[in-house]
Amino acid sequence: MKDAQLFALTPGEPAGIGPDLCLLLSREAQPQPLVAIASQQLLAERATQLGLDIRLLPVGPGHWPQRPADAGALYVWDTPLGAPVRCGQLDPANAGYVLETLTRAGRGCLDGDFAGMITAPVHKGVINEAGIAFSGHTEFLAELTQTQQVVMMLATRGLRVALVTTHLPLRQVADAISAERLERVTRILHADLRDKFGLDDPRILVCGLNPHAGEGGHLGHEEIDIIEPTLERLRAEGMQLIGPLPADTLFTPKHLEHCDAVLAMYHDQGLPVLKYKGFGAAVNVTLGLPIIRTSVDHGTALDLAGTGRIDGGSLLVALETAYQMAASRAKAG
Repeated sequence: MKDAQLFALTPGEPAGIGPDLCLLLSREAQPQPLVAIASQQLLAERATQLGLDIRLLPVGPGHWPQRPADAGALYVWDTPLGAPVRCGQLDPANAGYVLETLTRAGRGCLDGDFAGMITAPVHKGVINEAGIAFSGHTEFLAELTQTQQVVMMLATRGLRVALVTTHLPLRQVADAISAERLERVTRILHADLRDKFGLDDPRILVCGLNPHAGEGGHLGHEEIDIIEPTLERLRAEGMQLIGPLPADTLFTPKHLEHCDAVLAMYHDQGLPVLKYKGFGAAVNVTLGLPIIRTSVDHGTALDLAGTGRIDGGSLLVALETAYQMAASRAKAG
């Protein structure tokens, strides 16, 4: 197949809906070869539970597929479970299995076997219960790839939102926004929009931190002291950075119409708008990694595992985004 690129798909928590998503996805042929890094036994059992007739095709190092699987088939790199799985019932004995799937996918991307990896949700708590320090996909992959700084970006059709700070209590946000951090995040966002999204001169809208972007210093000085000077320095290098703008008016059609991404100062400044616009059809992208990684925007949904009552829209967007990013990177050389 011309221009075929191989991608890795990790189903995440085995007791959640990740395995279901992989199986439901395989009812339709994908435009690129896709390998589920998972227990073949788990997928076979879940397919039976869901009433799906899916052919599981074993692959692995030295035996990678060169073309997409047909509709009703799924390539699987068999990865042994630590313990039997029951839908909806977490088991710390499978924490090592989950991390092994991520390690295989990440190393495969680094080695050039995979053009990118797409991740279904994991359950952080049960991994920690197994005695393994784990704070999430992003941090795990940053350590695996020896990456110092990564940036969280969520995207849906028509909107991308990256974050200067992520999972911090609101009380700590202002102190965390330094000129150095803002510059690092902006540089990573700008570079990956060019390298992985094929945007030659990305236009980025930047939120202020305070209401009304500080109201000229009457509602806070972070814009005057930190944000504006940092943006000015980066604009002098040729970056298209508009702001800081008040967040309550930035997320309107007038501003977003010609925008490639929004840079929000904190989690709940930007993500409620994005999730309102595209929940169930959004993707989480980790910027700054040397590899391509996208993820669904939802959790493990333990109560829905094995029921078939799930929406695969977010996984489809995650796949589409990974394919597009890899194509842009290949085109760039």
